[in-house]
Order: sequence, then structure tokens, then C-alpha cells
Amino acid sequence: MPVSWPDHVDEILDADLTAALGYVTPAGGAVVMAVAPIGLRDRERGVVGFTTSLGFAKKLARIKREPRVALAYHAREHSGCSRSEYVLVQGRAEPVEKPTDADRALVRRLAEARLGSARSGFFWDRWLREYYMVRIPVWVHVERLTVWPDLRCQGEPERHGARAPSAQPDPQKPPAKGSRPRVDVRRVARRLAKTPHVLLGHVGADGYPTVAPVEVHGSDATGLELTSAPGVIPSGARRAGLLGHAYKPKLIGLTARQYTGWLEAGDDRALYAPHTETGFVAPPNKTLLLFFNGLQAKQGVRKARRAGALPAAVQRRQGSRERLR
Repeated sequence: MPVSWPDHVDEILDADLTAALGYVTPAGGAVVMAVAPIGLRDRERGVVGFTTSLGFAKKLARIKREPRVALAYHAREHSGCSRSEYVLVQGRAEPVEKPTDADRALVRRLAEARLGSARSGFFWDRWLREYYMVRIPVWVHVERLTVWPDLRCQGEPERHGARAPSAQPDPQKPPAKGSRPRVDVRRVARRLAKTPHVLLGHVGADGYPTVAPVEVHGSDATGLELTSAPGVIPSGARRAGLLGHAYKPKLIGLTARQYTGWLEAGDDRALYAPHTETGFVAPPNKTLLLFFNGLQAKQGVRKARRAGALPAAVQRRQGSRERLR
């Protein structure tokens, strides 16, 4: 039977401009990244969703290999929603790798309603062709939905769907290359200090990732000191992902800082040693943002096509258009 949710949760799922996606890595860690949910959800089917690009082949391959994901609705800025709850959805992801015209129309309609109308004309129709062609919905079939009364995950949560694991996840073995930081911790701390949202992701005892808010309390050469509400950070040592991000109205002007690393924790405090770092700062200008989105989509499509990661139908459609140029 599909998992449903009450009206006050549906209000959040409809309004939030961004969510934090957590997915599992082959080594048993978690990656946390910001995505655009654009109001994708269906209570009758028990699904929520977000959008991504077929050009992000690595992310999609990992989700297909291990479909258990988490979506954290953690921020209300610029959404028009005044509710204070933090909503964590855990479920199994289903990317729509062969989107129909109806799928593309749904994504475009919901995106324009929340993020503004698309640019059109001789230049923009051609420049954004790949961006819209490979933009797809990813549906998450909800297994568990947890709602805390505030955005710091404080207080007693309400739960819908499957029961949460009664035990914390087992500690993991340290990486073969060691657990110490592999990137400049001071640089990481400076960058995260500029982002109002910092979220930690790890894999729970039942194999589902979880994503929750944390604060950077301090740092030194050994890593970042993280603090949180009680029960958010699991005790022990494990692989974990960290995301710091900021955004402006209609997601114009974005900052995202993503890390994977090693977490050692106890008593709701933790030491996080970052091992990898990726990120970007997008300009707070819609024209520039769409220009770079179009460029990134074209590059992603070419890379995915060379790797054979685009569905055949999409490759045929793109190839026929290129022959007509």
C-alpha cells in the first residue's frame, strides 16, 4: 500500500524550491547534493520526485545500482511557505530514463511555475535544446517519511510508513588510504561558513541514507567539528557526505559545496575529515545562469553519448537534430 502524508507535509513538498538528495556510494558512504523538487509528488501513488539530467551519468548509475535514497526538505527561503517542519523522505528512486513528451511537459510546467518562465527565441531555442531534452524526473517511491517539528530536527518526530531502525548503524572500517583529511580543512571551513545550510548524510542501519542538518562548531588540521540536535549524528566511525549550500529567489544565484569523507562521532558531536571536494558558484543573473546551464547540458550530453550512457531513443533524437543543422 502506498505511503501517504498529511496536508501540512504536502504544503512543504509543494512549495520548497530545493531539497537535499542523499544516495549511497559503492564504498557504503553517502553523497549529499542539492536538487530541485519543483513540487513533484503524488499522494495517491506514494511518490515524490526531483529533476536531474541524463548527462549526469555517474549519479544515475549509482542510483540504478542502489536505488535507496533520501530527500530532505530542509529550507523554506523564497518558497512562500511559512511552515517550520523538517521533512525527510526515504524510498527507492526510479529515474525516467526515456522521458515522453508528457514527462518533459510536466517538468517544464512545474519548473516554470516555481522558477520563472523559460527563455525562447532563435538563440535560446537552440542553446537550451539539450538542457530541456535530457532534463528528466526521478520518482522516489516513499518507504518512510519522518517529520520533525523544526528545521534543526529537534523534538519528537511524526512518522509515516515503515518503522525506523531501532539500532544505530554499525561502525565501518577506515578507508584503505587512511581517515585523515585529504583536502585543506581551513578552506573547507571558510567555504561552509558562507552557506546557511549544512547537511550531513550517512547510511542507516537499514541501508537507506539519511540526511540531517549540522553546524560547523570549529576546525583544525584533523577536521571539522560538527554539532547537531540530539540523535542526529550517529555514534561511531563511518563514511559520510557533507553539503553546504545557499540559494536565492527562483534558484538564481546558487552556491553548493559537496564533500565526502570520514566521520567519527559521539554525544551529538563529531569530527569530520573531508576526503573529496566538488562545488560551484552560479551567478545571480538569470541570463548568465541559463547560458551556463545550456553549456553544461551540451557538454554533459556529449560526454554521456561518448560513454554510451544516453538512452538510444535520446541519442537518435539528438543525432537527427544535429544532421538538420
